[in-house]
Parts: sequence; structure tokens; C-alpha cells
Amino acid sequence: MATGLQDEHEHSTGGALCLEFTNTTSARRTDSPSEQLHRYTDLLAWATGVGAVSPALAAHLGVVSESRQQEAAAALQRALALREAIYAIFMAHASGSLPAAGDLALLNAALAEAMPHRRLAATDEGFGWQWEEDAEALTQILWPVARSAADLLTSPDLSRVRQCAGATCDWLFVDHSKNRSRRWCDMQECGNVEKVRRYRRRKQGNE
Repeated sequence: MATGLQDEHEHSTGGALCLEFTNTTSARRTDSPSEQLHRYTDLLAWATGVGAVSPALAAHLGVVSESRQQEAAAALQRALALREAIYAIFMAHASGSLPAAGDLALLNAALAEAMPHRRLAATDEGFGWQWEEDAEALTQILWPVARSAADLLTSPDLSRVRQCAGATCDWLFVDHSKNRSRRWCDMQECGNVEKVRRYRRRKQGNE
């Protein structure tokens, strides 16, 4: 059973693979958002970095994308569309609204493509779910992402999904703190920036 695709991920700022994916852009609420995914190779690098795709599979897909550049560009656009749909769905829930039908339809379409590649496999501990990769499918990077979004949307942790309180940050994360009081995607980044802002405002007010 091929295991080039993984549900687990190594970095945990967001706490879920689908939220890590939505966090590949930031400052959506500003006039100059910061985009990490400009090319299909950027998508591969992100997926490898979070452990969703093995380096071997990423290298293979990189070679395939070089020979099918138009298809790779289309795969990137599908990825960006899915990312924004997932983000919008979680934000709609957080605000007490129903998600837009188009966003939910897009996620369901990604799930419909992904789930036929889900396989039950024997493991050292018993049995578990694995992905059966497709040597030619440039969009298979999105399969674990779509599954992660569906799992989080149907889990008790949905009520713990938060948006970073940073003034220009819109990253999402699962708040696993005991009293559900986490405000920042990363205390060392947005938390410290906000502390500096507050200090400067107080200092200016006292001058």
C-alpha cells in the first residue's frame, strides 16, 4: 500500500491540516494580502513541509508538473479555490451563519474526488486508513486536506476553531487551551506584535 499521502502533519500552528492550508495566505482583510502559493511547486513544498506528502511523492509530482504545466497551473487554481472555500466555511460557522452553498459544494466535490482513494490497510497495531496515491493526479495533494476539513467540521473541536486576534492576521487555529482563551496563532509572532502595539499606544497617550 502506497503511503505517499498522509493525514498527519508535522507543524501545528493551526492544529489541523485543513487550517494549516487556509493559513498559506494572510492579511486577507488588508489591501495587500500575503500569498505563499504562487506556483504548483509552492503547493508541493507546503504539503511536504507539513508532512501531508512524502518527499518521494512530491519529487515525482514535481517532475510530472514540469511536463504538464497547464494542468499544474489548473491544479494550483483548484487548490486556491478549495482553500478559500474551507476558510469561508469555518468563518461562516464562527459567525453563526450557514456557509455559502457554493463553498460547501466545492468542498464536497473535493471529497468526492478524494474518498475513492481511501483504503483500509493492516498495520502493526491492527488496521488503519491509508491513501492510495495516483502517480498522475496533480490534485492528490488536496485529498488529505479535504478529508481533514470534513473531519474537523463534524467533530466536537469545531467549536474550538478560532481566528487569530492579530490586527492583520486571519490565520485559523484549534484552541486546545483549558479555558479556551487562546487568542493568537503564535504568541511569539502575532502575540508579541500586538503587545508592542499596545505599549506604543500607551506611551504615546502619556506623552
